[in-house]
Amino acid sequence: MSTEQSGSRFRQPLKQWIKAIVWSVIYILFVAWVGNFGWLLLLPLIVDVFITKYIPWTWWKKSKNKAFLAVMGWVDAIVFALVAVYFINTYLFQNYQIPTSSLEKTLLVGDFLFVSKASYGPRVPNTPLSFPLVQHTFPIINTKSYLEKPQWEYKRLKGFDNIERNDIVVFNFPTGDTVAVNKQNPDYYSICYSEGYMALKYANPNVEPAIEAVMAEGRKIVQAKNREYGDIIFRPVDRRENYVKRCVGIPGDRIEIKNNQMYINGEKQEDIPGLQLNYFVQTNGTVLTKVLDKLNISMEDRAWYDNTQYGDGIKNLGFDPNYPLYHLPLTQEAYNTLKNTAGVISMKVEDSYDTHGVFPLGNKYGWTRDNYGPIYIPKKGAKLTLNEYNLPMYERIIRTYEGNTLEVKNGKYYINGQETTTYQFKMDYYWMMGDNRHNSADSRYWGFVPEDHVVGRPVLVWLSLNKDKGWFSGKIRFNRFFKDASK
Repeated sequence: MSTEQSGSRFRQPLKQWIKAIVWSVIYILFVAWVGNFGWLLLLPLIVDVFITKYIPWTWWKKSKNKAFLAVMGWVDAIVFALVAVYFINTYLFQNYQIPTSSLEKTLLVGDFLFVSKASYGPRVPNTPLSFPLVQHTFPIINTKSYLEKPQWEYKRLKGFDNIERNDIVVFNFPTGDTVAVNKQNPDYYSICYSEGYMALKYANPNVEPAIEAVMAEGRKIVQAKNREYGDIIFRPVDRRENYVKRCVGIPGDRIEIKNNQMYINGEKQEDIPGLQLNYFVQTNGTVLTKVLDKLNISMEDRAWYDNTQYGDGIKNLGFDPNYPLYHLPLTQEAYNTLKNTAGVISMKVEDSYDTHGVFPLGNKYGWTRDNYGPIYIPKKGAKLTLNEYNLPMYERIIRTYEGNTLEVKNGKYYINGQETTTYQFKMDYYWMMGDNRHNSADSRYWGFVPEDHVVGRPVLVWLSLNKDKGWFSGKIRFNRFFKDASK
C-alpha cells in the first residue's frame, strides 16, 4: 500500500473522528477502572472501526443480495445489542424480580428491581464467557448459559459506596455452590444433613451422630436418590442464584437474637419498619378475608385451620379447640389492627424450638431461629483463635470461601498442612436476614455472605405485579413504581 493510500484512510469526516475520540476516551476510562491496562492493546481496533478501516467490519454491506443484506443487518444489530447488554449487565445494572415474601413488607413478591452493580463496585466476572441476561441455565433447553473455562480470580472494581448496616443487598447464594438439580430449595447441604440425620437416628435412636457422619451418609443417600434429586452440579460464585436480603450485620459485628429481638455488639436494635413475625390469630368464627386484604397479606401467606378438623392441633398450640385459627405474618401495625378487630379473641407469636435446621448444621449451641448467637461476623484481616467451640461456625469460610485445606488431628489444627492455633480472614463477611423474619431462609440457616458474593444494591422498583389479582382488578401496583428499593 502506498503512502498516499495509507494517508487517505485518515481522511474521514469530522463526525467519524468525533466518534473515534469519544469511544476511545470511554474505553480508556473503562480500562483504568478495571485496572487491566493490557486491554489498551485493543485501542487501535476502535480507531480502525471509525477511521482506518483496515479490517472490513461491514463487508456484508457490499452485497447486492437484498435478503442477505436484511439478515446481516439484523445479525449486526443483535450482536451489538448483546455486547452492549453484556457490559451493562456485568458492570452497571441488572434486573431482578422478587420471588418470595422474605422481605415483605419492604419489597413485595412481584416487584421488579433495577440493581446497581456500581454502588458497591462491580465484580470482574468469574466466568467471562457467558450469555447476557441468563443467570446460569437457558430456559426450555436446560443447558448452561456460560462456559466454565476460563475462570478468573475474584476482583471488585471501585464503587461509590460501602455496604452499611440495614442496606438491602443482592448477592449470590453462598451455599449454592453445589446443587441438586431437581430440588434446589432447601440447599444441597441442608438436604444432605436432613437425609443423613434421619437415616442414622433411625438406625440407632439412642446415639446423637457426629456431623461428619451425618453429612457423609446424607451425600450417599442423595446420590442414590437420583430420580428425586437429579444430578449434583457445581456452580461458580457469579453463576449461583441471586438472593436479596437486608444486611443486618457488617464485618466486625457480633450479633445475637433474643426472643426475636436483634442485638448488635450488645446493643438492642430498633425494629426495621415493616418487620414481620408469624402469629396465630383465633377468632370466634369471624372470617377475616376483607381485613387481611386491606392489610395486604397475600393468599399464599394465609393459613386457616378449621377447628372441626384440627381441634386437637389447635389445643396443642394453647388455643380453644372450639374455634378456628389463622396463621399469618404480621407487622406491628397489622398486629395492632387485628387485636382491635371484632371477632378476634386471641393472638400469639409463633415459637420455634428447632435447633437442627439453623446454621451451623448440627449445631450444639441450642440456637433457634428466634434465639440465636452470639456470633462474630468476620472482618478482613481479623484473627480467629481456633477452638472446638467456634470451628463449626467458621470452617466453611476457611475451607470453601477462602480455599484452604483444614484438618483436625489430636486436637490440633492444620491449615494447608501447617499446624496453627489461629486463622486470619482474607475477606469481609456479612449477615443477611429478611424483614419477614419467620418466612425467610437467611443467614440463620446458611451462614455468612462473603464479599465476593455481593452483586449490588437495589435502586428502585420499575414494575410491580400482584400475583393474587387479575389484570383488570389491581394486578399492576402502580403505587410502587419508582419506589426506592434500597431501604
